[in-house]
Amino acid sequence: MSFKSAFLHFKTITKHRHTVIAHCARAGILWQGLKHDLSKYSPAEFLPGARFYLGTRSPNEAEREKYGYSLAWMHHKGRNRHHFEYWTDYNPKVHRMEPVKMPLKYVVEMFCDRVAASKIYQGENYRDDSALKYFIHGKAHRKIHPETSALLEKLLKMLAKHGEEKTFAYIRQLIRRGKEY
Repeated sequence: MSFKSAFLHFKTITKHRHTVIAHCARAGILWQGLKHDLSKYSPAEFLPGARFYLGTRSPNEAEREKYGYSLAWMHHKGRNRHHFEYWTDYNPKVHRMEPVKMPLKYVVEMFCDRVAASKIYQGENYRDDSALKYFIHGKAHRKIHPETSALLEKLLKMLAKHGEEKTFAYIRQLIRRGKEY
């Protein structure tokens, strides 16, 4: 790991985090945005992130390619409730781990996170349908609660079709109502 890769990784995760904060503010969940991804600055996540820094995709993917798993990702998903992977639990009826429906505020933060990641990694190639395309690409392999998946997809489709202003206005209405989906 070089100083340059550490600096570039720090710059990337900070830019991403600030973009998520701005999106969360627009969505009506500023406090969540302020707490977003703080674990990425911990040694367990920052050091592998700097070591496997690529700039065009998550360093967790490169770590996973080298070792067959990513310790940084396992640390991250276990501490950040905006990741659907956090929301799995043992189901005693079927005797296995299964996805659990996420609370609305974390689905909204996940939406903000995915849009920000698309913006950061795609740069000038970002379009309002970028996060939707990424979501659809991995849909067949994702283990996520069906209702959570449906809401996230609905929000991403809304963004692709109507843009940020209308989508964030809709999300603020959902949050204000305080009901689950």
